[in-house]
Amino acid sequence: MTTRLPANPVSDSALRRLGGVLILGAVLSILDATIVSVGIGVMARGLDSSLPTVQWVASAYLLAASFTIPLSGWLSDRFGGRQVWIAAVGLFTAGTLLCGFAWSAPALIAFRVLHGLGGGLMQPVGQAIFAQAAGPRLGRMIGVVTLPATVAPVLGPMLGGALVQDLGWRWLFFGIVPFGVATLLLAVRVLPREEPADTRDPLDVRGLLLLPPGLGALGYGLGEGSTGFAIAGAVLLLAYAGHARRAQAPLLDLKLFAHKAFTVASASTFLLGASLYSSMLLLPLYYQQIQHTSALAAGLLLAPQALGSAVVLLAGGMLLDRFGPRTVMLTGIALSLVGTIAFTQLGDSPSPILLTVSLLIRGFGLGATTTPGMTMLYTSLERSQIPRAASAVNVVNRIGGSLGTALLVAILHAQPPGAAAFGTTFAWALGLSLLSFIPALFFPKGTRK
Repeated sequence: MTTRLPANPVSDSALRRLGGVLILGAVLSILDATIVSVGIGVMARGLDSSLPTVQWVASAYLLAASFTIPLSGWLSDRFGGRQVWIAAVGLFTAGTLLCGFAWSAPALIAFRVLHGLGGGLMQPVGQAIFAQAAGPRLGRMIGVVTLPATVAPVLGPMLGGALVQDLGWRWLFFGIVPFGVATLLLAVRVLPREEPADTRDPLDVRGLLLLPPGLGALGYGLGEGSTGFAIAGAVLLLAYAGHARRAQAPLLDLKLFAHKAFTVASASTFLLGASLYSSMLLLPLYYQQIQHTSALAAGLLLAPQALGSAVVLLAGGMLLDRFGPRTVMLTGIALSLVGTIAFTQLGDSPSPILLTVSLLIRGFGLGATTTPGMTMLYTSLERSQIPRAASAVNVVNRIGGSLGTALLVAILHAQPPGAAAFGTTFAWALGLSLLSFIPALFFPKGTRK
């Protein structure tokens, strides 16, 4: 049994205000997961620590987020989405401030854990709040909550490069604090209040001991090339799957996948997550290692992809109404493929203009594939199932991203260094995108009524 939002429907203007606040939170959490990557070396020097130690600044955030994402559904059911989201923003902002004042690498890593605990909750809980408030209007307005996930990974390196270059690494954190405080104040005022639930499921303790550690170990093992961690994570996740089949109220309800529409959309989310996150790693690496650009310049070169995604996401509801989910999805995948082809030819030094145009086309494609999947995920379920569904979707997306990134990094490192290695690796990324055609064929064909 879940908490209920007010019976009165939220007006369009109130829904836009709600979406604006949730966007701020999502942008902050995703920005913070990516922004520090450009300052790792500077942090190591500033804290008089080794680079491998300071690398844990990024890993600590991701591992902590892996712990709270599966908990987000239960916490929303138990305490209400509004309370959980506000608490998450508060924890995130406090962790941000403490990171800026860190006096040593271990202290910075510990504060990043606080950071990640809050940041991991913000996106799934925010998606659930918006989906429940939007109801039938979700397809028309889904771009509001999906835009940050596409644009923020590009903005992170750009903003991080500018802050480190001009103000120093501590401003990677201090610069975010005012936005965190503003988001917190707006959330208290704008987020809809909830009625308390009549009954509440107990916490699935056994699932808590299996699922979050499994996600964290798998993500860390794949990201760091540690076979032992990856195998341990896979074993824990398989053990959780067995447990969830028997549990009365599992932490992440696998019965959601009994809904055909939810399963199809989840498969699409998994494959697109693998393609998006892996390419977001490859693109800045290519520009920095092969073209020898700065982190800031690399971020600026990626801006066309973010722009293309933003344009299509904001028009996503109109496109769904006009052409239907399947057509929009298939067209988006095709555009993503077209936009990736030039990057498979990096060994032949394609023109910078061609690469820029390709990124814009790729952005159009990524934006078009996001709206149908997210809309079908949430509209295929009862309103009370949405918080648990948001948790499951974000888990699936994270696993897809980890697997896709690990695969492409392994392929890149297995070849002689150079532009040709990146070209070959992008050919594999093209293959990942091709696979996403399979679930897309099962999307509804007709337009929404």
